[in-house]
Amino acid sequence: MKLGFITSILETYTYEEMMDFASEQGFECVEVACWPAGKGERRYAGTSHIDVGRVLSDDAYCEHILAYSREKNVEISSLAFYPNNMDGDLEKRAAANEHLKTVIRASAKLGVNMVTTFIGRDQNKTLEANFEILKEVWPPLLDLAKELGVRIAIENCPMLFGPDQWPGGQNIMTTPSNWRKVFELLPYDNLGINYDPSHFVWQFIDYVKPIYEFKDKIWHVHYKDIKLYPDKLNDVGIMAYPLDFMAPKIPGLGDVDWGKYVSALTDIGYDGYTCVEVEDRSFEGSDEAIRNSLILSKRYLKQFVI
Repeated sequence: MKLGFITSILETYTYEEMMDFASEQGFECVEVACWPAGKGERRYAGTSHIDVGRVLSDDAYCEHILAYSREKNVEISSLAFYPNNMDGDLEKRAAANEHLKTVIRASAKLGVNMVTTFIGRDQNKTLEANFEILKEVWPPLLDLAKELGVRIAIENCPMLFGPDQWPGGQNIMTTPSNWRKVFELLPYDNLGINYDPSHFVWQFIDYVKPIYEFKDKIWHVHYKDIKLYPDKLNDVGIMAYPLDFMAPKIPGLGDVDWGKYVSALTDIGYDGYTCVEVEDRSFEGSDEAIRNSLILSKRYLKQFVI
């Protein structure tokens, strides 16, 4: 396995500065954030370390991206863009889908051939209604990716944390049951999973067992931890906003048993990209704190990932 990080946490860095840091710290890969230019609508979104539109229009820029990656000996694991691709606001949905198409095309041109994203969800409609939307929205995206030889790996984050995502959340590909349904409705060889165990912790789902069932669909892996607060959970219950009883943490500071998790990945022969995702508020507020979050995560995970 190759150990890296998703670059969105280094939002103030240029592509070159981000790659310099990754190389200096001994990371082997990066999942490169590729949002549209401008401020994102939520935390940890809106970062753009590669201008995907420019990749398509400027061959010299494209070659620079690849040459700098080679020079620093840091591979690009995926181009990352995590919007709500099935937003109930049709204008927002269309914008997300169009940018995703650009990310797919750029991933192909760069030879990365992987895009990490969300399926999405209309948060105000039932799960059953969203499965119907899925059949409308995703075939054109997957057809384009298939034509270009690009694999799409969906992260299992429910995108349900507070009132902005209430009541249904903004991603339906969040549980083993929903995975089976999505793969049934979208039987594409280029549709897979970006596996993050932390989201199963607060849903009270076994985060190891699905690794074995979906071993052929796991194409990318996130390392993020979650800490549950039992006293808070006993006070507000599981129907509360999730952030009322849990908090994202860097690996090793939450409730994921990383030995069991990585052991299961080795059981299935996974030897692909594994990327730290930092959303830990304890490591915010300064560039030093952000850098330390990645340095500490790498130090902890190297006992499992060689």
